[in-house]
Amino acid sequence: MAAEEGDAAPVRRGVATRLAAAALGCLAAERERWALWLPVGTGAGVALYFGLSAEPPPWLGPGAAAGCLVLLWLARRRLAPVVLLLGLLSVALGFAAAQLHSLAAAAPMLTRELGPVQVTGRVLAVERQPTGARLMIGEPTVERLAPEATPERVRLHLPAKVTPPEAGTVVRLRAMLHPPAAPAEPGAFDLQRRAYFEGFGAVGFVMGAPVVQEAPPPGGWRRVTVAFERARAAIAERVRAAVTDPAEASVTAALLNGDAAAIPEPMMDAFRDSGLAHLLSISGLHVGIAAGIVFWVVRALLALAPWIALRWPIKKIAALAGILSAILYTLLVGAPLPTLRSVLMTGLVMGAVIADRSPISMRLVAFAGIVTVLYDPEGMLGPSFQMSFAAVVALIAAFERFTPWAVSRRREMGWLGKGAMTLGGIAFSSVVATVATTPYGLYHFQQVAFYGVLSNMVAIPITTVWIMPLSLLSYLLLPFGLEGPAVTAMSWGVRLVIETAERTAALPGATAFLPAMPDAAIAAVTLGGLWLAIWTGRWRWLGLVALAGGMVAPAFAPRPDILVSEDGKLMAVRSAEGILSLSTASDGRVANSWRRRDGMEKPEDKAGQDVWPLAGVSLDGRLRCDALGCLYRAQGKTVALLRQPDALPEDCAVADAVVTAVPSRGCRAPLVIDHWRLRREGAHALTLSDQGIGVESVRGRRGDRPWTMGGMRPDRKTGAR
Repeated sequence: MAAEEGDAAPVRRGVATRLAAAALGCLAAERERWALWLPVGTGAGVALYFGLSAEPPPWLGPGAAAGCLVLLWLARRRLAPVVLLLGLLSVALGFAAAQLHSLAAAAPMLTRELGPVQVTGRVLAVERQPTGARLMIGEPTVERLAPEATPERVRLHLPAKVTPPEAGTVVRLRAMLHPPAAPAEPGAFDLQRRAYFEGFGAVGFVMGAPVVQEAPPPGGWRRVTVAFERARAAIAERVRAAVTDPAEASVTAALLNGDAAAIPEPMMDAFRDSGLAHLLSISGLHVGIAAGIVFWVVRALLALAPWIALRWPIKKIAALAGILSAILYTLLVGAPLPTLRSVLMTGLVMGAVIADRSPISMRLVAFAGIVTVLYDPEGMLGPSFQMSFAAVVALIAAFERFTPWAVSRRREMGWLGKGAMTLGGIAFSSVVATVATTPYGLYHFQQVAFYGVLSNMVAIPITTVWIMPLSLLSYLLLPFGLEGPAVTAMSWGVRLVIETAERTAALPGATAFLPAMPDAAIAAVTLGGLWLAIWTGRWRWLGLVALAGGMVAPAFAPRPDILVSEDGKLMAVRSAEGILSLSTASDGRVANSWRRRDGMEKPEDKAGQDVWPLAGVSLDGRLRCDALGCLYRAQGKTVALLRQPDALPEDCAVADAVVTAVPSRGCRAPLVIDHWRLRREGAHALTLSDQGIGVESVRGRRGDRPWTMGGMRPDRKTGAR
């Protein structure tokens, strides 16, 4: 036996040596593509920072980047160390950018409910919604809150019956204020982190009508942003005057001013279920189309004058006009971060035209990725960044492989064949973009639209050749009050897109909801997709292994058996069939988040259908309830879920775990989750097995970071940190 093992060792070493040599050979053959991995390193540094459970020292990121630069200088004449250090430098730069971005965003955040209190501040933005309006109040003064503990901005909901104030005005109002909501369960969407980086430290609702105060107009850059905010409100009013159907008017206005909040929820559902929701969020598609239309119109007009066409670089002038139009369009739609990223990409494309370079290349996307990640590190974690870059990278990678073939075939075709190839190109682009973005839709929304390719093949051409040109014409006519016919004609195209969304969403099996995808799974999908897109040799197909593994991971990822909200008032248990049932009927944020992350179809439609019995035993026998609470038994474990504190003495003596919304002094159960633990650690998820009870909390998952309420102790008097 020993002799056989001794003979096998050299064989294994030989196989490993050959594999390493083959990998190095493939790597050397793709030397020109090495630089494309630098934005991946930058993104990895950002992910590393946000994945930490504690805030690192402020010097760590900049120090690591500086150290890499010093080592690069020392090793500048040796290729292998230079390549390795460049990769490490990209990671360090991403980490440092995220760290500095976090330090720059630091501002007070409310940590407890406050109100009703008087709030006075300037209205920075007004977002109309079907149920009212949402106000962003800047530089507020808040009753019973010290100035140093007051958030820089607060976001408040205004009832529909109250007329919203105009942007730029200073208002006084009474409001209930709350901290931004923590994740509904470990791993769920983190509004606190989003609020921290977007600069608002409290949310709430207005009680009564705001009172406008006499105040000087805003100055500096804020004067410009307020002017554009008022222009967006005026655009919405003009659209409502020209388009009689409220739903059509809301979608038309959203495409003109970037505010999709007023679109009715049933219509939003239709757009989501049909895979067309991206059309309602101003993004790279809209900015690119707008800049492209301006580019071609300006170039065509200049070409009509022979003297100018022969003497001036009309292509470069048109590209400059495209850049300026993209910037103006972005300001008109509110300059959200996804649009800013799109302007950057459009500017790089037009800049390449001006510099006589190829406007579409993977290197250009790599450069845009680095700049975008360094500019907005936290945005990299959101669906907009991930889905837009996934689509762009996949499309460029696909067309890098198929364009030479298509060009050679197109030369041999007549007009009918060229037309068919154009339609085929649109269909192919829709397929590639849909496949590339589907994993990220699953990760963020637990939803996949099966007919997205079909709906996009209809809706995108309508948007490109009908809606966007008329939107640009509407912009030109708005200052003169002549926009009515253009807006009306634009709404006809919008109606076709709405019809496409509604008919597609109504098809059988149009959408499916799946359980939440683990972080490791989306990381595997991302790395596998990048491996497939960046490399050009046959070894790129190894990326399919990681892609497939990431996509099937949700089917094998365990979901918790018990969920507890951060206040302990809502709980959920899993039945023997794997279905969640809730302690009380609820269609609120927490309940719907639990259902959606569990893969329930239409979570908002399940409210009230999945509730524990008031008394008795559930159908599977796992849950036994009475007026004081319930006992949940699974995997040989018993968990007491209390409704009333009177059950504590008995349940603490017999249960393996006790969950209650009240303090549980003296409870000797092996695991106790009570009021104080929930307040300290947030929502909990429990997983039962033969080995014991696994516990995960929101705080345990996020750690203590600047944007978490556990990151710093709140001031007992002010309620802020």
